[in-house]
Amino acid sequence: MLRRMAERWDETEEYDVDRIPVDRLKPDCCQGLNDMQVRERKDKGWRNIPVDPPAKTTKDIIKDNVFTYFNLIFVILAALLIVVGSFRDLTFMPVVIINTLIGIIQEVRAKNVLEKMSMLNAPRAMVVRNGEQKMIDVEELVLDDIVIFKAGNQICADAIVESGEVQVNESLLTGEADEITKHKGDVLMSGSFVVSGQCRARLDKVGADSYISRLTLEAKAMKEGEQSEMIRSLDKLVKGVGIVIIPIGLILFSQSFFLNEESFRSSITAMVAAVVGMIPEGLYLLASVALAVSAIRLAGQKVLLHDMKSIETLARVNVLCVDKTGTITENTMKVQGLKASKNYDKEKMPPLKELIGDFAAAMSSDNITMEAIQAHFQEKSGREPVKVTPFSSEFKYSSVSYEDTAYVLGAPEFVLREDYEEYEEEISKYAGKGYRVLVFGSSEEKPDGKALKGKVIPLAFIMLANPIRKEAKQTFAYFEEQGVEVKVISGDNPVTVSEVAKKAGIAHAENYVDASELKSEKDISEAVLKYSVFGRVTPSQKRQFVKALKEAGRTVAMTGDGVNDVLALKDADCSIAMASGSDAAAQASQLVLLDSNFACMPSVVLEGRRVVNNIQRSASLFLVKNIFSLLLALFSVVFMITYPLEPSQVSLISMFTIGVPAFFLALEPNKNMIQGHFLTNVFLKALPAGLTDVLAVGALVVFGQTFGVDQSDISTAATMLLAIVGFMILFSISKPMNKIRTAVLAGCVVALLFCSTVLNQLFAITGMSAKCIMLFVVFSIATEPVLRYLTLLVGKIREVYGKVKKKRNEKI
Repeated sequence: MLRRMAERWDETEEYDVDRIPVDRLKPDCCQGLNDMQVRERKDKGWRNIPVDPPAKTTKDIIKDNVFTYFNLIFVILAALLIVVGSFRDLTFMPVVIINTLIGIIQEVRAKNVLEKMSMLNAPRAMVVRNGEQKMIDVEELVLDDIVIFKAGNQICADAIVESGEVQVNESLLTGEADEITKHKGDVLMSGSFVVSGQCRARLDKVGADSYISRLTLEAKAMKEGEQSEMIRSLDKLVKGVGIVIIPIGLILFSQSFFLNEESFRSSITAMVAAVVGMIPEGLYLLASVALAVSAIRLAGQKVLLHDMKSIETLARVNVLCVDKTGTITENTMKVQGLKASKNYDKEKMPPLKELIGDFAAAMSSDNITMEAIQAHFQEKSGREPVKVTPFSSEFKYSSVSYEDTAYVLGAPEFVLREDYEEYEEEISKYAGKGYRVLVFGSSEEKPDGKALKGKVIPLAFIMLANPIRKEAKQTFAYFEEQGVEVKVISGDNPVTVSEVAKKAGIAHAENYVDASELKSEKDISEAVLKYSVFGRVTPSQKRQFVKALKEAGRTVAMTGDGVNDVLALKDADCSIAMASGSDAAAQASQLVLLDSNFACMPSVVLEGRRVVNNIQRSASLFLVKNIFSLLLALFSVVFMITYPLEPSQVSLISMFTIGVPAFFLALEPNKNMIQGHFLTNVFLKALPAGLTDVLAVGALVVFGQTFGVDQSDISTAATMLLAIVGFMILFSISKPMNKIRTAVLAGCVVALLFCSTVLNQLFAITGMSAKCIMLFVVFSIATEPVLRYLTLLVGKIREVYGKVKKKRNEKI
């Protein structure tokens, strides 16, 4: 099927690749290409370079930060102010320029750091050149290279098997999870991954010609649309404001100039002040900078982000699915014991260690289990096998066939099947001590890599164990404190996994189940909520577990390091891989732990919480100004008054009650759990202060006009009122206060007073008349109770809405 799809693409698609034709070669699979042939292919453009660059270029970053919709609006507003000669009101432009520069610098810095980290984790391949094997980056591979693929490797370019045999999983391409055996002459499609076995293959299509590159081009637009809830919420807010500001700006100008008969200059400055107040110019930038800084911080902890949204997603996770090996335990294994079964006759049969040694010698060391067995069983007779079946993660066994007999090594339940009950007590005794138990036996038929059919007579039980990671208890204790459920999903015996989980301090580890008993989707859906430990899990079941948890409303993180984890990693909300594991798992995950240290996971979660909570808090400050400016603009239209503030006054308030404190708050530590939806939280926090601003300034304008107060006096008083409410909401949002927050708040108050007195002409702050001072004092005193009661009212409405929503969900 894959080949037919590739041929169809060849007929219908043309890709503009700068290449010079070369003569195709079929090098000997033991010699590979020579240096001259490799150089010729590189010079003529036949390297295995992916079609999509790993990250934006510096040029793209500059373009994306400079040429924005709101920057265009700011330039137009600045041009209008220059035309009318109101140069003082251009104070918002330096802030816009500084914001843009900060965004560019931080994004370029994050790009450079992540590129260095990506180089450390760049996919690599074992290539044969000049008769020698060497490991190189997959981008350095060229057409017709001979590459050695083994279990755990992802196929990096379309290739043809020249020698050996492998089982591959093409599920990432076809959606079908079957393991397909590839023999000499078969095609390996890029994007699939090797489950077991080893082969040498010649690269047939590289770079843009490969199957995965064509899939990438097709899916590229969809990938660019994938964003976290926080960024989606900010996008909605920004787009909504972007649509609203143009008609409101035109209406305000028309009303002021044509109906109120104000001067052209006054009408322009009033309109600009309203529009500048409605634009959340620094909010999106703040989120981008905070995420970039987080990426740099995580890089310092040897955590590579493939996907920036995973920072936020991991912070929201409430279920963590982990594998036993490589996560709870070290990614190493040792044989702890060998026990002959009652069927082994030492008088008539060769020594057990010799039998197992021959078996191990015939297998490739493509997983830690076989490496441990090969290291322990060194005795061999030298018998040559006629057929070798690599370990299958689906059927849980491997086999070696000789002329006269065949031997099987694998999980007791899958190897013994209906005879398992006869040996269950003995196996459970070893499993209860935390050992992984494998059965070694002789098979009546020669296995073919599929489900066993013939009877297997057990000859011995091999006990293996992984040492538990030193930091495991502390790590899992942290997740329990944070209300994150831990689900252990493993292919081993459930009793063994349960014992290991208990030793690691995982809550409810005694609640385990054998996944082979879960036959239907209903069984799985019930089990994932009831049990904490799952044994004998197949790769397809891992994927079903993740799906069932998500359908139950959980936010799921999945850790893994093996090829059997790839499908589940792809489906999880957040996927985490160990760099010491398989290439396929590392490339499929959003986060890669470069030092394979699971103990750093709490700090990754805390980083996500810091970012989301702090941006949420800072966004509330920005939204106060936006709500106030929008409502005051509507107030001005309805009551036929000119917008009472000037652009320079709006810039003064924005700088010291929003911009500067928001920047510091966004980079502070914050360990609180994330609750609710981002936009809802932000809007409800900002609404009371925004309404207080509108009521106070609106009333001040109406009373000022009634008592004949000068317009410039009203503007100054309105600016000071906004400052008071701004510092009140800043104080409320900053609670509980600490030294840093107190210093930021005090510094902003002092800076605003300085600008209002020493730089008063720049920010249009004038002296106030006696009438204006009295009005200002009255409304200043009124702001505190108004803000307090509005906050209580909004909180009550939110509480009632929450109860109604909860009841509705319970009924469903």
